[in-house]
Amino acid sequence: MNYKLTIDWNDFLTNYWQKKPVILRKAFTNFIDPITPDELAGLAMEEEIDSRIVSNKDGVWDAKYGPFTEYHNLGEDHWSLLVQAVDHWHEQAATLVEPFKCIPQWQFDDLMISYATQGAGVGPHIDNYDVFIIQGMGSRRWQVGDRNPNYKQFNAHKVLLHVEDYQSIIDEELTTGDILYIPIGCPHNGISIGESLSYSVGFMTQTSQELLSSFADYVIDNLPNGIYYQDPNLKLPNDPHRVQPYELTKLQDQIIDLIKTPQLFNDWFGKHITQSMHELNIVPVEPPYDYNEFESLLKNGSKLHQVPSIRILKVGDFGYIHGEKIDLPMPIIDLLCETETLYYKHLQNKNVLQIMLEFVNKGYWYFAEE
Repeated sequence: MNYKLTIDWNDFLTNYWQKKPVILRKAFTNFIDPITPDELAGLAMEEEIDSRIVSNKDGVWDAKYGPFTEYHNLGEDHWSLLVQAVDHWHEQAATLVEPFKCIPQWQFDDLMISYATQGAGVGPHIDNYDVFIIQGMGSRRWQVGDRNPNYKQFNAHKVLLHVEDYQSIIDEELTTGDILYIPIGCPHNGISIGESLSYSVGFMTQTSQELLSSFADYVIDNLPNGIYYQDPNLKLPNDPHRVQPYELTKLQDQIIDLIKTPQLFNDWFGKHITQSMHELNIVPVEPPYDYNEFESLLKNGSKLHQVPSIRILKVGDFGYIHGEKIDLPMPIIDLLCETETLYYKHLQNKNVLQIMLEFVNKGYWYFAEE
């Protein structure tokens, strides 16, 4: 399925991105749902896939986490099924994120799909990410507020953090093909009008605290020789119990120098940022292909397909995939980033074939049955 957006990206980035919410009417013309409610319910029965059901019966909020075995006891209204990272598991649904690949892909999180019955929603809340909510089947009413650091939040349920009353700056109904963009920090609430499907394309970055913690772990693992504070020009201080300002500066600089060392920081970031926050449909080859078998399959016309939504990114002079460096020339890495289906003509160099063999045996690419 080939989805095309009618968005003026320059105007959108200038006026709305992380600034204010907006409804983009008919951003997808003639929109067709890439998945059915029954297919979504089937995915939520799988152990590897994150899912939850949120309900609000007679004003009482409840949330349950999958995998689920049945749905018939839920009634006809006021419940939603939400499934995370559907782009990892459903190839047609994954095509829905293609039009958003012009946005820096290291910030992309996942495609979450929500099926909702009449009157259902997850309640008024604030997300810590930017999201494009695409309306599929049916319609939903959305009330969105502006950002305000003084909003009060509370637990409507032990796993449902809601926000108290806010002034809506958007209060409108979305119909098929419309997109609602909500920046990080804006309170919002969506209520389904009849049965509906919504698709949330999320972009999220980790906090500086989380990144610093990960980088510190990387440095510990990759710099076996400790870096000690030294002061060969030491002069006796008037107060030996006071840490001197210049000493604090030297300590800060020592830590900052690690962060500003490109070969350390870039390698850490490439490995860190290409690890998915959700399970991927990666199946290692058993028994693994040997080189001759692998080359023969490609020469005879077999195609290599990339696992949906596996993260491949370029940082500095190197490429990274699923937490590891790709030891290949940049033109080949460009090809891997931009091409989801590979043929023998792309990989004829023996070194390239050898490295791709390792990735295929790990399950990052696979031969599809024709």
